[in-house]
Amino acid sequence: MPRYCLTLDLKDDPALIAEYERYHVAIWPEIHKSITTSGITDMQIYRYDNRLFMIMETDDTFSFERKGSMDAANPKVQDWEDLMWNYQQPLKNAAEGEKWVLMDKIFQL
Repeated sequence: MPRYCLTLDLKDDPALIAEYERYHVAIWPEIHKSITTSGITDMQIYRYDNRLFMIMETDDTFSFERKGSMDAANPKVQDWEDLMWNYQQPLKNAAEGEKWVLMDKIFQL
């Protein structure tokens, strides 16, 4: 089962961070469906200060390209992404418009 780890920063504002977390307590049903139908079997997001860390477990049908195409064609996902961008900020070396950045695995026990 492939696993991907990604990171992103939130805007450094405690009120915005709290609001962002409230949205993630009960994500919109359409967002849940878009995640699970893309081949993501488990997703967890952790936060330290304003840094987020996402772990995604996927099945063999998942690809970032397919997920991106599915998201681009889904107006509700686009609404969610626009809303989340109010709380998120790109990492220092992220490409233009890039949100979540794929991390490199450097160690495994």
